[in-house]
Amino acid sequence: MSDKYIVSARKYRPSTFRSVVGQPSLTHTLKTAIASGRLAHAYLFCGPRGVGKTTCARIFAKTINCEHPTPEGEACNECPSCRAFNEQRSYNINELDAASNNSVDNIRDLTEQVRIPPQTGRYRVFIIDEVHMLSQAAFNAFLKTLEEPPEYAIFILATTEKQKVIPTILSRCQIYDFARITVPDIVQQLQYVCEQENIEAEPAALNVIAQKADGAMRDALSIFDQVAASTEGHITYQSALDNLNVLDYDYYFRLVETFLTGNVNEALLIYKEIRDKGFDSQFFINGLAQHLRDLMVASTPQTRKLLEMNDEVAQRYGEQSAKLAPGFYYRALDLCNSCDLNYRNASSKQLLVELTLIKLCQLVAPVAQQPAAQPPMQRIAAQPVPQQRPTTPPTPISPAAKAAPQPVRQASQPAQQAPQPQQPPTPPHPAQAAPAMPPRPAATPMTGAKPMPRAAASEARIMVNVPNATAAQQPTAASNAQQRTQPFSAEQLLEAWQNYIEQHPQERALATTMTYATPKPGDHAEHYIMTVGSPAEQKNVEEHKISLMKFLCDAVHNDRLALDIKVSDVPIDTPKILSPREVVEQIKQHNPNFTQFLKDFDLGLA
Repeated sequence: MSDKYIVSARKYRPSTFRSVVGQPSLTHTLKTAIASGRLAHAYLFCGPRGVGKTTCARIFAKTINCEHPTPEGEACNECPSCRAFNEQRSYNINELDAASNNSVDNIRDLTEQVRIPPQTGRYRVFIIDEVHMLSQAAFNAFLKTLEEPPEYAIFILATTEKQKVIPTILSRCQIYDFARITVPDIVQQLQYVCEQENIEAEPAALNVIAQKADGAMRDALSIFDQVAASTEGHITYQSALDNLNVLDYDYYFRLVETFLTGNVNEALLIYKEIRDKGFDSQFFINGLAQHLRDLMVASTPQTRKLLEMNDEVAQRYGEQSAKLAPGFYYRALDLCNSCDLNYRNASSKQLLVELTLIKLCQLVAPVAQQPAAQPPMQRIAAQPVPQQRPTTPPTPISPAAKAAPQPVRQASQPAQQAPQPQQPPTPPHPAQAAPAMPPRPAATPMTGAKPMPRAAASEARIMVNVPNATAAQQPTAASNAQQRTQPFSAEQLLEAWQNYIEQHPQERALATTMTYATPKPGDHAEHYIMTVGSPAEQKNVEEHKISLMKFLCDAVHNDRLALDIKVSDVPIDTPKILSPREVVEQIKQHNPNFTQFLKDFDLGLA
C-alpha cells in the first residue's frame, strides 16, 4: 500500500498539450500561437465543467515561459522555469478563484501584482477561474488593466457560463470554446488509467462510467475511483451498475419488445421490477425516453454516429430499431415527454407512468393486427361494395342476348320513381332475352340540376355498378363516409356552447364574449352566426375557433357545423370584467352592513 493516495483526477491531470483529452483542435491552435509568437494579452476559456479549461491555462502558462520548448510546441519539463511550475513554486503564475474573491478589493490587489515584472522568465500569467462570479463593480475595476496590461502580463479567464460575462470583457479577449468530451475519448483515457493502475475493467463497465460522467473527464475519473474502490481492482458491468445506481438498458430493450407485441401485462411487470430495485419513476421514464431516442438515431446509417457507445451495444440498438417504424418514435417520445412534464403535478405518479406504458403498448399493436403487405388504399378497395338486393329473381341470359346493346335510361327520368309491380317472369325466347340490370340506388334530387347527357349518364351508371371499383375512383363516397351528419337542434348547440365556457375558465376574455354573443341560426340548419361587438373580440374568437369548432362538432355529432364571426354595426353593451376589489366595492354600495362586517372581523384585500 502506498504512503499517500492521490485521486486519479489529480494524478492523471494532463501536464502537456499532447495529454489533454478531447480537445485536439484547440490545443493545436494554442501550440501554433506559441510557436509563432502571436500571443494575445487576454484569453477566455469557456465550456462545461471538467473538460480541461484550467488545465490548459496552466499548460499554456508553463509553455510560454519554457526556456527550451520542443519542436512540437511542448514544454521541456527540464528547465528551471518548468521545474518551478511542476513543483508549484513558480512566481510567474498567479491563480485567483473569482468564486470566493469577487470583490473590488480583490481586483485591486490583482492590479497591484500586475505592476511587478517577472524575476525569471518572460511572462507573468494571471489565471482567473470562474470569472463570471465577479461582481459588476469588480468587472468595471478590471476593465482598464485588462485592456492595456504591461507587455509581460497575460490574463487567462476561465468560466462555465460565458453568457454571464459582461460584453466589455468579452470584447477584450480571445475566446476559446471547449467542447464536451465524447464517450469514446473518455473510455480510451480510462483504459489507459487501468493499465497504469493494474486494474481489470470490462469495456461495457467503462462505457457506463463514461456515460455517467456526461462529457466531463474529471467526473469520469472520480466515478472510476469510486467503482474501483468497491470492486477491489476488477470492475465488471454489473458492479458499475450497482455502484452508480444506473438502470440496465436490458430493461429498456425488454420494454420495447413488449411495445412491439402490445403486451401490457408484461410491460407493467417490468416497471414493477424496476420500482422494486429502488429506481425513481421519473428517472425511469427519462431513461426510457433516452433509449427511444437512441433507437431512433440507430435506425439510419446517417445518424448512427450520434450514438455515444461501443460498437457491440450500438449493433444491438440497430437490430431493435429495424423492427420499428419511424412514426412510432415520434409518438412514443411525445408520450414520454408529456409524462415527464406532468410527473410533478400528478397525484398518483405510479398510475401516470403505467398509463404511459399502456399507451406505448397500443402504438404498435393495432398496426400489427392488420395485413402489413397491403397498403391502406388497397385494403379499402378490397372491401366489397354494398349492393341492393334485386326485387325479382334474375333471368337467365343467353349468349345472343349478351352481345345485344344494353338500353340506356334517359337522365331526365326521375331518380326516385318507385319501380312498377311486375308479374312473375316467364321464360323468354332466347332471341328476345333482355339483359338483367341491377337497380340503381335512390338518389336525392338536386334543385336546379341540369340534365346529364346520355353518354355521361351511361358512363356514370356503369362506374357505380362495377363491384370491384377502387377507392381512388370514388373519393367523394370515401370522404363522406367519414363525416358525421347527425341532425341537431339549436338547444343542443347552446348546451354545448355553455359547456365549452364552463370547461375553459382560464380564457376569461373568450368566455365573456361567448356569454353574451350566443350563436344564431343562419342560412341553413347547420349554419350559425356569432355577432360580437368589436374587431378585437372577433380576433380573439378566431384564434380559438379551431378548438371551439372541434368541441362543438364532437358535442352535436355533426362535422358540417359552420360558424361565422361577424362584428355588429350597432355597439353592444358588453359586461365589464370586475376585479376582486371592484366586486367588494359594489357589495359595499348595495349592502352598507358589509362594511361593518369587514371591520368587525378585520378583513380586507391584500
